[in-house]
Amino acid sequence: MKGCEIVTKSPPDSQRLLRNALLCNALFSALSGLALVFAHNRIGTLLGLTENDSLTGLGVGLILFATALAFSARRSELKLPEASVAVALDFAWVLGSYVILFLVPFSTHGKWLIAAIADIVLAFGILQWVGIYRIRNFRQQREG
Repeated sequence: MKGCEIVTKSPPDSQRLLRNALLCNALFSALSGLALVFAHNRIGTLLGLTENDSLTGLGVGLILFATALAFSARRSELKLPEASVAVALDFAWVLGSYVILFLVPFSTHGKWLIAAIADIVLAFGILQWVGIYRIRNFRQQREG
């Protein structure tokens, strides 16, 4: 019976944080994407933008990103390279968000909204990074 205990490379507990962070990120990204697709004019006005067409494209991109995250999170054994890409993309989003705050003349409400979303995305990136670290640490302990 002892040989049947290890079915995957990492037990579900070591993958739980990463899996949940990926799923929450997917949900947030999907909802954000849907909001941008269906309410791009209203969101554009809130942000203080005059051209809102690019928001629809951004929304579609977020929906695709959310789909990839959900597929990655639903694997029985999480693939750390995929999760690492998600972390890198989240950190790139945060950096890009803060850069555009200085380049685009957003409304005050728009600046606060962009900063708040960037902070949420940063939290997902950190949680995913910690989840990856935990899985790697568990695997190293088991091998050593």
